[in-house]
Amino acid sequence: MRALLLLLVFSSPLFAAKTNVLLIMADDLRDFGGAYTKEVVKTPNLDRLRARGTSFERAYVQYTVCNPSRSSMMAGLRAEQTGIVDNNTRLRERMPDVITLPQLCKEQGWQSHAFGKLFHLGGGKNPEARQQWMDAGHSWHTAQAFEATKTGRKMIEGRNVSGGVLPWCAWGAADGTDEDQPDGQIAAATVAMIEKLGDQPWFIGCGFMKPHDPFIAPRKYFDMYPSESLKIWKDPANTDPVRKESVGFGELGTAFAKFTDQEWRELLRAYCACTTFMDAQLGRVLDVLDQKQLWDKTIVIFVGDHGYHTGERLWWNKNTLFERSCHSPFIIAAPGMKGGQVSQSLVEFVDLYPTVADFCALKMPHQGAGVSLRPVLQDPAASVKDAAFTLVSRSPKLYGQSVRTSRWRFTLWSDGQAELYDHDADPEELHNVASQHAGAVSDLGGKLRTLPAFRP
Repeated sequence: MRALLLLLVFSSPLFAAKTNVLLIMADDLRDFGGAYTKEVVKTPNLDRLRARGTSFERAYVQYTVCNPSRSSMMAGLRAEQTGIVDNNTRLRERMPDVITLPQLCKEQGWQSHAFGKLFHLGGGKNPEARQQWMDAGHSWHTAQAFEATKTGRKMIEGRNVSGGVLPWCAWGAADGTDEDQPDGQIAAATVAMIEKLGDQPWFIGCGFMKPHDPFIAPRKYFDMYPSESLKIWKDPANTDPVRKESVGFGELGTAFAKFTDQEWRELLRAYCACTTFMDAQLGRVLDVLDQKQLWDKTIVIFVGDHGYHTGERLWWNKNTLFERSCHSPFIIAAPGMKGGQVSQSLVEFVDLYPTVADFCALKMPHQGAGVSLRPVLQDPAASVKDAAFTLVSRSPKLYGQSVRTSRWRFTLWSDGQAELYDHDADPEELHNVASQHAGAVSDLGGKLRTLPAFRP
């Protein structure tokens, strides 16, 4: 009898071996499944991870800018709930007591360490402020950011394609090796920590900085993409115009409208080079999982923080409610789950928190906005929701909310203007058909009304 009791106790979740968590983020990484880039960009290590896990091909972020998206993801709450809609407000300023995803594990005995950009990076040159932005102490035992070396800051070739109007809109083929750039250092530090921790349970955040601007990578990655081999995007002549707040707004829109084909091509080449550079660093991290035989003990998540336009609607950026901005890569390889699976199920990035909590046998500390994706990992044909939602804010008086279903994307602005795109007929969202489908507008508007209230 006593032996049976001991067996029951030590087989309970409290005493079960803890599952490691490896959260890998890329910055400004678009979904390469659409338009014209899928067959161009070289990402062998992302392909390698897909073979190990489940790729969610309809995964949507809750805000299409870095800090709001990451804050939402880490808290498991919608941007409407966090109230964070810019890159200037830390999560703790709005929600000082929230238990973040890595914090949940940390407080239950996991070693928790961050390398690179997991939360948005800020604080300038103030070390204390930088640690606050990384949420060190709360979410992580340690958190470390990285900078290019003196050699890595030397550009062999490159330029600002906006003539300096947009300081960030620059590319550079850099001198030095991978580890002269932050992403190479992030990969090395992640690998070293995994090796150091051994059998201790851990939650490690590996936050790559690329392909975010400025579009800088070692020269060898640019050499993989000869300019003449790249085809730039051209919007069809019959593309419906949209309101300025949808896309093409501000000084960015003004600058992009002046770009020549050469400038679009240079940006595309640099974006592809930076993506492949990031992918190579991902490979180094996957290598240590192979070497240490950790796949059966670790849930591995790869996400982008939002999507990215690479010329669609003359936009080179994020911060829109179009598919290219709302949709981002999302891959999970979990112990006991099959690899090489592809799911068309609608999922949201707020689902990450309850999924990790599920696999780590931890109770959600607050009412999250998402659901566990375990059913989809077990059966990629399964579905856990019928809609995904994304927010953007343009001013205290104007914001837009977008809902994506299997067929439709419906965007409703706070002043009542609406956009409806039929993905069955128009996957690039070129034609607003809101005036032609009153029933869909009514139904999808009803779904938006189920969202938590947003108070700018």
